[in-house]
Amino acid sequence: MSRTSEIDTALPVLDIGPFLTNQHSSQFVDDLRSVVHQVGFFHIVGHGIDDDLITSAHRVARQFFALPESDRLAIENVKSAQFRGYTRFGHEHTNGRMDLRDQVDIGRELPASWPADDEPAWLRLRGPNLWPAALPEFRTVMTEWTERLEPVAHALLQAMALALGQPADRFADQVNPPEILLKVIRYLAGDSAADRQGVGAHRDTGFLTFLHQDGVGGLQVEHDGSFVDVPPLPRAFVINIGEMFQLLTRGYFKATVHRVVSPPPGVERISLAYFFNPKLEATLTPIDLPPDLAVAATGGESADPDNPILANYGDNSLKVRLRAHPDVAEAHHRDLLASGTWTITSTTKQGAN
Repeated sequence: MSRTSEIDTALPVLDIGPFLTNQHSSQFVDDLRSVVHQVGFFHIVGHGIDDDLITSAHRVARQFFALPESDRLAIENVKSAQFRGYTRFGHEHTNGRMDLRDQVDIGRELPASWPADDEPAWLRLRGPNLWPAALPEFRTVMTEWTERLEPVAHALLQAMALALGQPADRFADQVNPPEILLKVIRYLAGDSAADRQGVGAHRDTGFLTFLHQDGVGGLQVEHDGSFVDVPPLPRAFVINIGEMFQLLTRGYFKATVHRVVSPPPGVERISLAYFFNPKLEATLTPIDLPPDLAVAATGGESADPDNPILANYGDNSLKVRLRAHPDVAEAHHRDLLASGTWTITSTTKQGAN
């Protein structure tokens, strides 16, 4: 296992392999505690996701984005009340500005349904995906991607619990099952050299993010008031935690601000961002940390009054989706917008890298 103590040139690298084999691997847990508290971002290796699947996932992602526009728009997300499917280039926003990317959002495949008036509004987020008929392999490969990552994410969550002085299954009920989201993303250059927002500065909103980026680079993480590059590391996943975990740990674990700078003109950047989050029903309250950790907890509340972290994950997730995709909100959720309960005046998101 290797671990760097600084973030100036690269993120720490942790080998999760020994923990996957033996959950009493205390060295991994100790390193994890330090890294997530101090940095909030790290690489993992030893995850067991084979090279063939990684190669296939990036290949079919590029094949999808190479399809004629009509084939991509056949699964445009405005056709999905669940915010699934293809988002056109520039149709997602962060901090009030257009992100220079297009993407496909994929969640857990469930039958279409619609909540009754007396049921939580966030139940609207559950339902089917939109899959491209012109590229059947896309569904096969991306489904395998999510299925292979889910047990790794469960194991990492257990290690996070141990790192916080809790039983390994401390968060099991909150992710039974997890709410998952895979974003298959293509970043492109903007019209001007000054327009470089691939995705604007943000924190992710949930529990854990697993990112696999290609060799182009562009991910940047905030450190000491400035952004530093995160060069791609072959076969490694970049991991970070979201605001819900920051809330849960009273700020002991850090949800770090990050962004993506667009690639040079004529270059595509492909990124696969998998989000492993609490189930929508989960209402999260801070845990009681051991005294030696509690003294270093800074508080997990959002400092942005326009973007509070809501304790119920379903409410938090719906808030984020409505704000990030106003066109989908207008097409399918006008009643929520008209109610005044869900405002989209501030643009945040379930981030992607």
